Amino acid sequence: MPQKKYAGSRPQSDQTKPSQQPSRRKWHLRRPGFQTLAGGSTALLALAAMLVPVDFVTEEPGPTFNTIGEVDGRQLIEIDGRPSFETSGELDMTTVSTAGGPNTKISALQTLATWLAPHTVVVPTAVMYDPSVTNEQVSSQNAADMSNSQETAEAAALDQLGIDFSEELRVSAISDDAAGADLFEEGDTLRALGGTELKSYDQIAEILDNNKDKPIEVTVQRQGAEKTFEVTPRWNEEAGHYVLGLYINRNYDFPFDVKYGVEEVGGPSAGMMFALGIIDEVTEGDMTGGKHFAGTGTISSDGTVGPIGGIAQKMVGARDSGAEIFLAPADNCSEVVGNVPEGLSAVKVSTLDEAYKAVTEIGDGADPASFPTCS
Repeated sequence: MPQKKYAGSRPQSDQTKPSQQPSRRKWHLRRPGFQTLAGGSTALLALAAMLVPVDFVTEEPGPTFNTIGEVDGRQLIEIDGRPSFETSGELDMTTVSTAGGPNTKISALQTLATWLAPHTVVVPTAVMYDPSVTNEQVSSQNAADMSNSQETAEAAALDQLGIDFSEELRVSAISDDAAGADLFEEGDTLRALGGTELKSYDQIAEILDNNKDKPIEVTVQRQGAEKTFEVTPRWNEEAGHYVLGLYINRNYDFPFDVKYGVEEVGGPSAGMMFALGIIDEVTEGDMTGGKHFAGTGTISSDGTVGPIGGIAQKMVGARDSGAEIFLAPADNCSEVVGNVPEGLSAVKVSTLDEAYKAVTEIGDGADPASFPTCS
């Protein structure tokens, strides 16, 4: 009869004789071999390595927010001091979700997972941030940029609508190497430059660049009196234009107030979409035609739309939220080409006026393909 084998016991027949007692089985634990120990140690070391913090920044598509809709039950843009009107459709501001950065670390495992995911970016922290910058400084700057973009968006929207407002340009600080550093004082209000009355911050760079490095007259108001003196602008490589070396606070006097119901987003890139949202809310009529728009871009008080970062991720976030048309800054075209998700039409804009016309005309039924696009 065939014999059964049991680990740790002698072979025996299927049946035990009545006069015999079953033998007691002895179990032995084998010691793991060298290869087993080495493999296990390697796995543990690999796991530990993946959990080690690394100095990288990851970027992936973030959430979108409808500027003419609600966020957590609160209107994202609230108009106070002027009648507002019902809106339809969506004008989404888009975002990028980031992890890592100055003074913060993410695990190698998280970095690898993000790198393997579609539509994401992983870069060394030093590529994006100065090594001396702290996380608190980055957060503070992002909050300041967002606040400034909201004020500038209102200025651009009012300029587009032909509604009067005033802008005061006050000197908040003076660079040590400023042109005429000993002539300016903190608190000075810039009134004129080269004989041209200053009505907006954006005029400064234009006037100085046209003047180049020749001496120019600057008129300021100081303690109720006007003073005029001559300074020679200097070229600033980082800024890409001529400067006076002054830090300017822009104080607006608007005929009505705009309040914003989004706090968890920082940076200046929602400026254009904020401006479009304000225009839609204070203008009677159906601007979007019920269509779903999204977009991004900084805005200046004269309506110039500027480039932003992470546009490829923002277009994916827009598509995922259901947007049909994406308004992209013209200066981002090199990053738009080849990255437009299927089902999304990208319209190139360089001014608020172009963005406004695209929204209203597409809302009225125009084909998005008939508008300028990046190529």
